[in-house]
Amino acid sequence: MNVQIRSKEIKLTQHLNDHIALAIENFKRYHLDITTVNVMITKEKKGVGVEFDMHIAHAQPVVISDVDEDIDTAIDMAIERANKALRRLHDKVKDHHATSLREIELVEEAAE
Repeated sequence: MNVQIRSKEIKLTQHLNDHIALAIENFKRYHLDITTVNVMITKEKKGVGVEFDMHIAHAQPVVISDVDEDIDTAIDMAIERANKALRRLHDKVKDHHATSLREIELVEEAAE
């Protein structure tokens, strides 16, 4: 997984950098084939903007944007929304490949 964390007009501390990197590591728990994660932190009129741009193999990119006055809050809210989006995508992929009750009944009838 390629990870790129960039900031524009804002000095990114080591603590924030580590916090974002840890959150990106936690994205692996959804077992999606995430190929690239780009994080962009910019200074906005209303505070700080955080954008996660995640490219997933065999799926559309997931783009999460959030703005808040506090940089920590903006990052945490964006991470929370990204986790929610990835969880939904994981559930969608998992449900798509699940065997239906009808298929299970057919297999049981064939075994008898």
